[in-house]
Amino acid sequence: MARALKINHVTVIVDNLEKATEFYQNELGLEPLAAFRFDYPVMFFKFNDEQQLHISEWENDPTSFRGHICVEVDDFNSIFFRMKELNVIDINPWGKVRKLPDGAMQMFVRDPAGNLVEISSVPGSEVDPLIFQDELYEEGLYVSNRNDFRGFRSDTATLYHK
Repeated sequence: MARALKINHVTVIVDNLEKATEFYQNELGLEPLAAFRFDYPVMFFKFNDEQQLHISEWENDPTSFRGHICVEVDDFNSIFFRMKELNVIDINPWGKVRKLPDGAMQMFVRDPAGNLVEISSVPGSEVDPLIFQDELYEEGLYVSNRNDFRGFRSDTATLYHK
């Protein structure tokens, strides 16, 4: 049987290509890549040597409330304060900024088109103590109050498996 090996790219739909390009390039530091000669507005960005983000502009294509991509950042502290300054941290779908049980920091932000982007640090990264005192921070895992425990769970779960 064939097996999926890795994520090659993720595409998010935006309503303004220029605003979204500025956000992903200037705020998240992604490098633009040349896209194919499509007949619609599109940008490709390089995450690393193997993975890409594609943004594509389409009108009347609503964004998801909880669906998201997760981006690992090299400096959670500075991006937290910058996203707070931009007022784009969204605590509604998955709760406040948190330190996950594996030690990774997590927050969710909205890009200019309203797409949800999870920002994460590697476990053990240094965290500015001011973040833990911020009104946008909350201890513990997000609780939905749905009490539906289907799925595989573990006390040793992590976003950063090897």
